[in-house]
Amino acid sequence: MDDLNKETHTAIAHYLTALADDELVLAHRDSEWTGHAPILEEDIAFSNIAQDEMGHALLWYNQLSGLTGLDPDRLVFFREASEFRNVQMVELPKGDWAFTILRQYLFDAYELVQLKWLERSPLPILADPAAKIRREEIYHFRHTGAWTQRLGMGTGESNRRMQRALDELWPFAGQLFSRNESTWPLVIAGTIPDPVDQWSEWQTLVVPFLTGSGLKLPGEINSIAAERTHHTDHLSDLLLDLQEVARSDPEASW
Repeated sequence: MDDLNKETHTAIAHYLTALADDELVLAHRDSEWTGHAPILEEDIAFSNIAQDEMGHALLWYNQLSGLTGLDPDRLVFFREASEFRNVQMVELPKGDWAFTILRQYLFDAYELVQLKWLERSPLPILADPAAKIRREEIYHFRHTGAWTQRLGMGTGESNRRMQRALDELWPFAGQLFSRNESTWPLVIAGTIPDPVDQWSEWQTLVVPFLTGSGLKLPGEINSIAAERTHHTDHLSDLLLDLQEVARSDPEASW
């Protein structure tokens, strides 16, 4: 990695940060269901998914650390909200079970498409973790897909809640595929996937499944113009909880 020019080095750092931050914030939201899931079996299963997402975040933070020398713990616990690069979808409050399941399904589908492309990246710093993470994300995708279908085609109430969740989440899906100027050189070089190609493949994957599960698409997805450093107020609230212990004694050894 020493032979990378400054622009490429910075672009990879930004991309790794986005990958890690998405996983971290989603893991935190998922963990909020521990002890509160609708059935005991799912309480265990979804807690495991949250733990997996946290592990994936650590893999990406470790890759970023190897590239930049930044400490993963400092990145997680001592950055401000404006320094995070996660999409807004993952920082939204957990809502009800339908909202959480559908968010996880939409994001899992996005990850599967992204990781398939990253496995073929010429850079091992991206390809190697992608191959490992994708094996676990296949399970997540199947699990949340089964719940999406179960709730969408279940009772009138479960369908209503799933439709409401889809209506709320659909506008945020566009940011997953918005063009990011800081990482665009990597797209041009063929190092990371083109968001337009990802968007097309993602829609092919999720649209027929959602409609087949009794849900109606709210409309066309429009890419959110906000940069990944633009967040809702929900992220600041989440970080107050996530970072509270570490910030109470920044020099402590854990």
